[in-house]
Amino acid sequence: MSKQLELWRSDFGWQYTARNNNRITQEDQRCLLRDWGKILTHAVTPHPLSALEIGCSIGRNIGALRSFIPRIHGIEPNAKAAAMASEMYADSGVVILEATAFDLPFDDNSFDLVFTSGVLIHIDPDDLSRATDEIMRVSRHYIVCIEYFSHTPENLTYHGREGYLFKRDFGKFYLDQYPGLRVLDYGFLWQPLDSSDNSNWWLFGKR
Repeated sequence: MSKQLELWRSDFGWQYTARNNNRITQEDQRCLLRDWGKILTHAVTPHPLSALEIGCSIGRNIGALRSFIPRIHGIEPNAKAAAMASEMYADSGVVILEATAFDLPFDDNSFDLVFTSGVLIHIDPDDLSRATDEIMRVSRHYIVCIEYFSHTPENLTYHGREGYLFKRDFGKFYLDQYPGLRVLDYGFLWQPLDSSDNSNWWLFGKR
C-alpha cells in the first residue's frame, strides 16, 4: 500500500470528509449541477447511461450526476466515507464500494463514463499510471479528469505533509500515456463562480 493510500484510509481521510461535508451548501450543489452540465455537453454520441466515480468520498458529485446519468457507481478507499455515502444513496440505486483506484472491482468496459475529481493529485507520480490504466480499462466511452493544473510537475506541502499533493498537466499525461484518446472538451472551474477549487477539467473520448 502506498503512503498516500494509507493516509486516505486513516482517520485523516475521514476528517477530510467530515470537514468538507460541513461546508457544502445548496448553492454549492447548484454550481456543481451546472458544472457537470457544461462538462457533459460533448458527451453525446453516445449519451452516457452509466458512470463510475473514483474516490467519491460521500458522493457530492454523484448527487449532481444523477440528474444526467441513470446508473452510477462510486468507489472510495476510506471505509467510513464509503459507508456514509452508501447509506446516503441506499434507496436511489447508486452503488458505493470500498475500493481503490489501483484495483477496480469491475470488468473491462463496465461504465460509459469514468472520472476523478481531486483524486489524481494525491497519487504519487510513480503510481499514477497504475490508477489511470484501471480507469482506461473499465471505461467504455468517456473519461473525465478534474484536477489541479501545473505546466510542470510539482510536489506541494499538504496540511504540513510532504509527498501527498502533486500538480501537473494531467490532460497531457493522459494523451501521452494513451494515444487512442481524443479531447472532446476542456475547461477551468473558477472558485468564485464554480463548484471546484480552481481546477482544470478534460473530457476524453476513447476512439
